[in-house]
Amino acid sequence: MPKKATTTKKKTVAKKSVTKKAATKKVATKKAAASKPKATKKVASKKTKSAIVETSIIANIDVGFGNALFIRGNGAGLSWETGTELKNISDSEWSFTTSSASDELAFKFLLNDEIWSDGEDLTVAAGKTSISSPTFS
Repeated sequence: MPKKATTTKKKTVAKKSVTKKAATKKVATKKAAASKPKATKKVASKKTKSAIVETSIIANIDVGFGNALFIRGNGAGLSWETGTELKNISDSEWSFTTSSASDELAFKFLLNDEIWSDGEDLTVAAGKTSISSPTFS
């Protein structure tokens, strides 16, 4: 018997080709120019004659129940002849605050507006705070 001729076919796998994308340039889009620019109003601020500045005097002392602390001095309505009573904030804290000081204040503490505190007169610049611990003999 004669042999049959056989043909064999090879199967081949087709390769996929890789394609590279070309880099693209991004172009910024321009915004359409407005026909008229918006006008901004500048409001002129009115200057006050002078800003209100508070000057404070704080005394840290326990004067005892039934007693009060006073201050005498010059400037901001203070007088060396008549005392001004300080506001009692707590058991041992007294306060005097004024917004009428235009210059340095000189002052001294008095117990019940009769007994002067020890030491020299004290001073405080307008707009500042003085914190003291007065003593009495």
